[in-house]
Amino acid sequence: MILASPSSFREALPEGGRLMGLDVGTKTIGIAFCDAGWTIATPAELLKRIKFAADLARIRDLAARENVKGFVIGLPLNLDGSDSPRTQSTRAFARNLEVLERPILLWDERWSTQAVTRTLLDADASRARRAALVDKMAAAYILQGAIDALAGGHPSF
Repeated sequence: MILASPSSFREALPEGGRLMGLDVGTKTIGIAFCDAGWTIATPAELLKRIKFAADLARIRDLAARENVKGFVIGLPLNLDGSDSPRTQSTRAFARNLEVLERPILLWDERWSTQAVTRTLLDADASRARRAALVDKMAAAYILQGAIDALAGGHPSF
């Protein structure tokens, strides 16, 4: 079930639990996880996209291994908040991910990649290092924004 608001996502997960954050790109998917108490998001890995069936199998395996209760997917809106072709592609990806039968929250990801890139530049990371890290760090940035919003109304575990 795809949910549009943090409050409905929180209601779908009354006991909390680990979440997986996804930054879905055309060539890669950045993956991050948070703890069951929704306090901190951590970059995990970068999945090179092949075909959806293979991508889904890898996400399913990771979700099972990490005991994931829900997904937060970055939604690439235009700066004015409108949809773009990438937004539509991400919504389609989320609809296809519903087969995993876990709640899905679409989270505005505007500026996430720029914020992470700026952080990596400040850390003097090489171009190759930035390329290897930016998508999974963007997934953590997206997930952290969502759990910060969720934790505001979520009971402690």
